[in-house]
Amino acid sequence: QVQLVESGGGLVQTGGSLRLSCAASGRTFSSYPMGWFRQAPGKERDVVATISWSGARTYYADSVKGRFTISRDNAKNRTYLQMYSLKPEDTAVYYCAQGSTPYTFYTSPTGFGSWGQGTQVTVSS
Repeated sequence: QVQLVESGGGLVQTGGSLRLSCAASGRTFSSYPMGWFRQAPGKERDVVATISWSGARTYYADSVKGRFTISRDNAKNRTYLQMYSLKPEDTAVYYCAQGSTPYTFYTSPTGFGSWGQGTQVTVSS
């Protein structure tokens, strides 16, 4: 069992930056892949970025590639999403998730079994 808590969301203007943080507790963090997802009102939950258990591999949705960076600090049991050049279309609830299988890497929601409560990111135009 793992508990995930996101933080760092807020309201920013177009072009601004935010750094989201996900704190994990419970199940061992370092051996599991992590991911960030987002869901806008009336839309499906979409992948934003994922990172392998080791941090060696990352994946980014085309819509955020070059603007967002996913990272992890296993010593702190945390994963981060650094967001630059934010756009109104980035407005959504952002969720942190952990994969169900250790020592793996995923590029879609499939395989992510544990989810945080989400943190709201709003980008004004």
